[in-house]
Amino acid sequence: MSPGFPKFSGFSGFPRLSGFPALVPGDGTDEPPSRLRRLAGISIGLVYLCFPVLEIVTGEVTGDRALWGGAGLAVFVCLYAATVLSPRNFGDPTRTTYWLLGVTTLLGVGLAVAFGGGWLTLPIYLTVLHSMALRPRTSVAGVLAMGLTVVVVGLLKGNDPGGILVLVLQVVTLGALFTRVRNTRMLVTRLRRAQEEVARLAASEERLRIARDLHDLLGHSLSLIVLKSELAGRLAENGSERAVAEIRDIEAVARQALVEVREAVTGYRQRGLSGELDGARAALEAAGTRVTIRLAGTPPPGALDELLGWAVREGVTNVIRHARATRCEIEVTGGEEATTLDIVDDGRGAASHGPHGPGSGLAGLTERVRAAGGTVSAGPGATGFALRISVPRSAASHA
Repeated sequence: MSPGFPKFSGFSGFPRLSGFPALVPGDGTDEPPSRLRRLAGISIGLVYLCFPVLEIVTGEVTGDRALWGGAGLAVFVCLYAATVLSPRNFGDPTRTTYWLLGVTTLLGVGLAVAFGGGWLTLPIYLTVLHSMALRPRTSVAGVLAMGLTVVVVGLLKGNDPGGILVLVLQVVTLGALFTRVRNTRMLVTRLRRAQEEVARLAASEERLRIARDLHDLLGHSLSLIVLKSELAGRLAENGSERAVAEIRDIEAVARQALVEVREAVTGYRQRGLSGELDGARAALEAAGTRVTIRLAGTPPPGALDELLGWAVREGVTNVIRHARATRCEIEVTGGEEATTLDIVDDGRGAASHGPHGPGSGLAGLTERVRAAGGTVSAGPGATGFALRISVPRSAASHA
């Protein structure tokens, strides 16, 4: 192996940023990158591993060292890809991600120490992994550690100081760049969630406005109907022909009120999950049932929020009408793949459905949940009746 690091001479700016397109988790939009896109980008970025591969192909590394080096490089590529693809969503590394990152780091540093030369490119990839997967302060330590690894190993292996300096600059610049990329993407994710919350609050406020308008509308129309009905009754007792005209006015007002009510409730009929939970608490407490509501995970999006709201309304209605429960627990858990709703009471269990089994409300709920790709299980629980609904988060995009 040449101590002069000849393969890097004249290759300015090694390695280029364009070699890592998939490690930048986006394409200028606010859409999260898919695993397939990340995998495609990784395949392009790994072209820079040609330097250690060339050392094996050209015979600079021979015999058992070439065999072990090739096997180690193949394992490194697999671990590298697995580390990048392990989080389902960008910015949400799992415990598996950290384990894979640790093993990949040990293998990459070990190969660089064992072979030197072109194998010092591996800490470059480790720098990108640390910058993208770790928190900012921790990623800085990881980047510095990779820079120190390049310097120490390069000097011990007798590599050209100029080549070592180029690699150290790559470690520092790529570390800073991808740390900034990660922070930017995290801010975009938080902004998207904040916008969804603002939209939800705006929708709730609009529904409250419609409810107030509906109240005012019905109050006016019903008051007018009452007054005209009283007048028509008195006129009819006196035998006046005006009674017929007043009755016709009553019919016209009622029909007009019905039209206006239908127009008003078009945007009010569907309440979201939060509104249904508030209504469920009030209804259960009014029925003398102690209620506990627990929320965990991320809020359900769009149509899934409405579906779960309907499920809460149907489940709580059954508890109030049939269960005769003294306690009811409602739990909503938003996971990465699915959102789960559990409604458990201490009432009469299976008897709450009566002798003919589940009613049409539960049957309709089951059909709607299954149409969204979810599952429904209902039956006697440990102390009463338990209703469990699980709907994939992807259902919101198909509703």
